[in-house]
Amino acid sequence: MITYIIIGITVITSLMAFNNQKLLSDLMFNAYVIDQRKQYFRFVSAGLIHADLGHLFFNMFTLYFFGTAVENSFRVMFPEMASTLYILLYISGLIMSSLFSFFKHKENPHYNALGASGAVSAILFCSIMIYPTMGISIYFLPGIPAYIFGPLYLMYCVYMAKRGMDNIGHEAHFFGAVWGILYIVVLHHQVLPRFFEQIF
Repeated sequence: MITYIIIGITVITSLMAFNNQKLLSDLMFNAYVIDQRKQYFRFVSAGLIHADLGHLFFNMFTLYFFGTAVENSFRVMFPEMASTLYILLYISGLIMSSLFSFFKHKENPHYNALGASGAVSAILFCSIMIYPTMGISIYFLPGIPAYIFGPLYLMYCVYMAKRGMDNIGHEAHFFGAVWGILYIVVLHHQVLPRFFEQIF
């Protein structure tokens, strides 16, 4: 399935970049370089590299579970276009999740970002719209319904982005999540009414 291919390519590229600083630099998201040199491919290439094994594992582990669910759902919803629309969701998730950071930091040559978190957030929230009552667990905490987890996660992203106390791309997580919601709601009009039907 497409999810496995994305995971495979991302894992291989990330492992290569761990030991190759030039490759890491050439693929990394840097808004200043993108703006000055018109290297727009960095919106996507940054999703192929990660900071460390933990960062890579968490993103790919999340993508494995929720990506396969979304991909299978797309095969039912869009039997003729499932693979294309799924790939488009992932790639557009990488781009849309970074647009805010691009305009915010395009005059700052020292701002860098990497990782597939924005696209993974888009996949995660697309799955929440399709399966709002599924349980989502964080680490060893008991699972909570996805429709409760979603708003809590978005509020957490906003809060942490305002604090700016760590190197995590909370803004990319937030905008990736919002894009995942918009993508599936626009693409499949029955998703929204079914979302509320499943909750109530």
